[in-house]
Amino acid sequence: MSTASALSSSLKHHLAFGLRFPQNHALCRRNAARLTTSRSFTVAMAATPTSPLEVCVKASVTTPNKLGDCPFCQRVLLTLEEKHLPYDMKLVDLGNKPEWFLQISPEGKVPVAKLDEKWVPDSDVITQSLEEKYPDPPLVTPPEKASAGSKIFSTFIGFLKSKDPSDGTEQALLNELSSFNDHIKENGPFINGEKVSSADLSLGPKLYHLEIALGHYKNWSIPDTLPYVKSYMKTLFSLDSFIKTRASPDDVIAGWRPKVMG
Repeated sequence: MSTASALSSSLKHHLAFGLRFPQNHALCRRNAARLTTSRSFTVAMAATPTSPLEVCVKASVTTPNKLGDCPFCQRVLLTLEEKHLPYDMKLVDLGNKPEWFLQISPEGKVPVAKLDEKWVPDSDVITQSLEEKYPDPPLVTPPEKASAGSKIFSTFIGFLKSKDPSDGTEQALLNELSSFNDHIKENGPFINGEKVSSADLSLGPKLYHLEIALGHYKNWSIPDTLPYVKSYMKTLFSLDSFIKTRASPDDVIAGWRPKVMG
């Protein structure tokens, strides 16, 4: 579905819009009903976007007009989905970056989102801004739990790139996964308990890449001795928002090939 672009007229010709409306519209009804009255004044509590939010993400390298394999892009899209915010998804070919994209992202990186008429880079900044601007439903992870699983991604990359089976990179990954297994055992099913939060939306795409890339390049999978990690991944990967925003396995495999072969 196409929609009117908020970009300058010089850029409009080059943009292909992918309008996304989250399937759960109950939030709109809740926001409409959530009013506070002070004397004769009635004020709506929750902010809602006046138009779909624009976000630039990596395009697939295997299938035309499909979402690519960037876990940081998926994190932003997951946040938009879980907050039930409509958005325009702009697919960017990072192998041949168009001029309109370089005008709004001089470093040529994704994701980039347009917030308050400014293009904002970095998934950390974007998701924090979305939380502040659209706080309902809340996705904040308490500080004492926010770092759970935060070292898994770096140890995964180290193991994936390793050429030496005895260099300790596999054990380093297993140590981080074991620590996370203990956290989910005590706090699950999600990092902050019963409801998904921002930490899950950050870690989930990385675990998805881990599962596919290590399975393909090393014939490796999460061991059965870590049942809570496996259950966590299954639960998170089955969310409607995750299914809607995930990359294809072929794109994930292609995306990691340069690091593995490099």
